Amino acid sequence: MNPTRMAIACELFAQWRVARGDRLEPASRPFTRDWEHLLETAGIVSATDRSDTERDARALAAEGWVQLKPVRYRPHLIHRIVLPLDQESRWQAAFGFAPPSDEETRLIRDFDWAPELQFVRQSRIQIAFDELRQLNGFLASDRDALPTVPIKERSLRIFGDEKRLDALFSSSLFRPDRLSLASLRCEIVGEPLAWKRGSLEAAARPIIAIENAATWHSYCRWNVERGLFSAVIYGCGNRFVDGIRYLADLFGELGGPRRVLYFGDLDPQGLLIPQEASARARSAGLSAVEPHEWSYRQLLALGADRGQPWEGEPPASTLCDWLGDLAEPARELFRSGKRLAQEHVGWEFLQHQDDKEK
Repeated sequence: MNPTRMAIACELFAQWRVARGDRLEPASRPFTRDWEHLLETAGIVSATDRSDTERDARALAAEGWVQLKPVRYRPHLIHRIVLPLDQESRWQAAFGFAPPSDEETRLIRDFDWAPELQFVRQSRIQIAFDELRQLNGFLASDRDALPTVPIKERSLRIFGDEKRLDALFSSSLFRPDRLSLASLRCEIVGEPLAWKRGSLEAAARPIIAIENAATWHSYCRWNVERGLFSAVIYGCGNRFVDGIRYLADLFGELGGPRRVLYFGDLDPQGLLIPQEASARARSAGLSAVEPHEWSYRQLLALGADRGQPWEGEPPASTLCDWLGDLAEPARELFRSGKRLAQEHVGWEFLQHQDDKEK
């Protein structure tokens, strides 16, 4: 079995790497994700793809790669998927992030690296020597004459694998003082943002990005009735970060820049997404991404006694600062080991709200 060929396994491992970072000390809790949320962030939406993905997940569970937690009273449905602590090294090895052997460490120390890779001699890089050498070969070439291309095209040229550079981009190879995509003459090309235009009366109003598909549908429906936003964007989980570059195109369609609001799940990943997207937007000269405070306030009120267990690592307290006045209630939610799905603020609730405060 090769999990690197399974879309759901690739997405799970990518999120695990983001959560774990470069820490070498063992984690105290296993990494876990809500099944429906993971499907959505992986872009798995059709009935056929969902069925195939569930089969893959159960095959992974049968061989110990993951554990599956069923929905209460409905054991045939998956509620959460868990990457066990004792399987983390197995996943790292499968995806090519295992610590180098003693011989590889010696080779890394003694090799004649290009200037951009000199740091690997002193750093604890969990990348195989052969892959580092492939990168070095490209960096030592006459690359300045090459055009900037999508990351998958550059990955195919360097590694013969169009997905490898995507995985490496989340590793410690890429930092401000280390490698950059610019040095490899490539860039991340995210999927275009799906969106629905608001009414003519709302043409000058802010746009709002919604993390998940169900809530996006409800907000689109609400916006048709109330005309609160010039457009409603489907963020599609983590894909919003890479797709933020398309804001310029959206502004062009709408007649100019305007505020960009965001509403997503109240969990660490749900708060990380808009903040990473905002940083990329500002670096590109686009509008910062702001929280839609009204929506988050309703979510905290509606979910006060209905939070779902959060089994991941506790987030840094500063992660909630982006929420402004709502930061402390969010911190309290996380301290209690809970999360809130944005679907609490659904159509049944929205249709009865007036337009005050929005």
